[in-house]
Amino acid sequence: MTSLFYITLILLSVTAAVNSCPPSDRAALLAFKNALHEPYLGIFNTWNGLDCCHNWYGVSCDPKSHRVADITLRGESEDPIFERAKRTGYMTGYISPSICKLTRLSSLIIADWKGVSGEIPRCVSSLRFLRVLDLIGNRLSGDIPTDIGRLHRLTVINLADNLISGSIPSSLTNLSSLMHLDLRNNRLSGTLPQNFGRLRMLSRALLSQNQISGTIPASVTTIYRLADLDLSMNQISGPIPAPLGKMAVLATLNIDFNKLNGPIPPTLLNSSISNLNLSSNSLEGVLPDVFGPRSYFTVLDLSHNNLKGQIPESFSKASFIGHLDLSHNHFCGPIPVGSPFDHLEASSFAFNDCLCGKPLSPCGH
Repeated sequence: MTSLFYITLILLSVTAAVNSCPPSDRAALLAFKNALHEPYLGIFNTWNGLDCCHNWYGVSCDPKSHRVADITLRGESEDPIFERAKRTGYMTGYISPSICKLTRLSSLIIADWKGVSGEIPRCVSSLRFLRVLDLIGNRLSGDIPTDIGRLHRLTVINLADNLISGSIPSSLTNLSSLMHLDLRNNRLSGTLPQNFGRLRMLSRALLSQNQISGTIPASVTTIYRLADLDLSMNQISGPIPAPLGKMAVLATLNIDFNKLNGPIPPTLLNSSISNLNLSSNSLEGVLPDVFGPRSYFTVLDLSHNNLKGQIPESFSKASFIGHLDLSHNHFCGPIPVGSPFDHLEASSFAFNDCLCGKPLSPCGH
């Protein structure tokens, strides 16, 4: 009886060892934890015991290999641990390169902790199974790893709201599976890669509030799936590529607060774009008289430019215009009557050369 008991015990312990994470993965996680300090929620208190695949907060493993597959640590969450603490998360420290020893990692999410600093470890680009890299809302600095283009499985890069500098690596355009790119609110400079259009699967490209310069690459207009392009608050110059207005699913185009010049391409005003913000540039010339049934704008902001001439009569042919701002330009002449002008306020037309008619003063006064 006793020998049978011991054999059962041995078999159970062997089974437990086989079904738990490898010691090397556990050691890598503990080294990663030791570089971070999370004082309020105690999320790392669960990181004990031999099996990092079970009940380690934010860690999940592949059910077959028992290798660590996902690290999901969000500082803003509806998880009970946040509900009980009645606060969002705060964490300091840095991302240890030991993370790169988790060679089967599929997603790395260390988001919205506000105080995590240091650089993105260079070795991240060796994690060839990585699909999601989400480090939004920290204080990360340094540049984006130059060979990030080696991560051919990447579908999401979210590095927004950090202090990342340098230029966008040219290798990034090798990421043929990338669907979501969010680099907003950093300190990135240099130009957009000319072959940006190689990102064939991209649906969202959010690059606002940086110091990106140069022109909008023409190749962007060949990204068939692109629905949301935000390049606002940068130093981008040159003309707006006309084919942007011929993109099949582009619905949001924000390129305000740049140094763009030249005319507004007529294609933009009769396209699938419903949220169009071209304000605070140096755009010039007359507003194309091309509005039609395809013109459906929840937002159309052309303010703070050098546009001149009359407001086109074809505006009334647009199927919908919600918010319109033509202020701070050089428009002149009567404001067309009827929709959409009958629901707009005077501020939409303020600071032009000589506009008249509702909602401004009557013409001829």
